[in-house]
Amino acid sequence: MLGAMYERGKTAGESVNDTQSRNEHPGPGWERLRWAELAARIGDPVVPQGRYPCFRCFPSAKEAGIQPGAMEWPAEGSLDRPTWDQLIRFLTAHSPQGADTACLAYYNPIVARDFDKGQVRSGRLGDAQSLFDHPDIPYTPSNLWPAERSWVVCTDYDLWGTKVCGPRPLVEVLLADLEIEAIRLPWTS
Repeated sequence: MLGAMYERGKTAGESVNDTQSRNEHPGPGWERLRWAELAARIGDPVVPQGRYPCFRCFPSAKEAGIQPGAMEWPAEGSLDRPTWDQLIRFLTAHSPQGADTACLAYYNPIVARDFDKGQVRSGRLGDAQSLFDHPDIPYTPSNLWPAERSWVVCTDYDLWGTKVCGPRPLVEVLLADLEIEAIRLPWTS
């Protein structure tokens, strides 16, 4: 899944986001820009061969005339709220106990700002949307998985995307969803 990015419209005010952590919609006048739309506009692939979704994905953006401040790029290491909420809805629908599925959430020490240890929290999948609003950790979990281990969500601290591994029906519904922008990476390592 690719993190959401937004393009400033003519009437847009300043973004409400700090770009260093989880993102909300940036505010009035900002419009969601799909990775595929930007890639087509500037002639870059959505995710270049051999790369993960990150700040190096659109090397032609500057040459294409995209000015600083005209874009709000995805937050590194965290999903945006609409993508997180939709992901949790799909995970709930594809988990054996639905909202009551026992889950674990791991926060990388870099994002949890606790270098002595990472943080693991446990709870119900139905309560996972509240992890977005955790007051002490301004990122979505680095990893989220059910105790029965049928799927896993992995968000690297310096990438603009999140990997989801799980049963084919879950992966297919993520790829087909119109709100989430999900792709299969065009390469394997």
